Amino acid sequence: MATPRAAQRSPLGLIVLGLLSDEPMHVYRMQKLIEQRGKDRVVNVRARASLYQTIERLVRLGLVEVRETVRTESHPDRTVYAITEAGRETAKQWLREMLRTTGGEYPEFPAAVSELAGLTPDDARRHLDLRADNLTAQLADTEAQLAAHPDLPRLFQLEEEYRRTVLAAELAWVRAVIEDIRTGRLTWNEPWRRQVAAVFNPPNEKENGP
Repeated sequence: MATPRAAQRSPLGLIVLGLLSDEPMHVYRMQKLIEQRGKDRVVNVRARASLYQTIERLVRLGLVEVRETVRTESHPDRTVYAITEAGRETAKQWLREMLRTTGGEYPEFPAAVSELAGLTPDDARRHLDLRADNLTAQLADTEAQLAAHPDLPRLFQLEEEYRRTVLAAELAWVRAVIEDIRTGRLTWNEPWRRQVAAVFNPPNEKENGP
């Protein structure tokens, strides 16, 4: 059995451990609570299979255990899971690490931005416009979520606050880039791209054979 220190953290794993810290429950209830509490906006549980895979991993690590199997006439048998003491300690460890750690993932958008010169300025601007539209819609949705629960303690709305701040910042940046491309302050073409590559790419050093 893996020790808590050897357990690689995961966002969905943290959410599952948090739910089980409240009470033992089966997978169906976990999924419903994740959706009811808006946690599906920060972890992907659209496919219940991903939830099952996460729980199976947590069981293998000794962070979660099977408590019982509930049998009813109206539903298939449901396995009820409970958190272990190792799971409680690991959840705290993961939470501390996730709060202080940055740069652990490689999202697609920064990679695409780094290769923006692969498109023409007009083509790039069109697709950034579409991204701005998507960001605007997501920001409006987040604002609606916050407004829909005015009596909910702020502690349980912090993820939506963060989401709103990040979306607003990205939208402002994307709009600024779009405007710079539109006005010609930011532009490029293939000859210019080749010229820059010739200046900034290091020379091709031939390897000396044995």
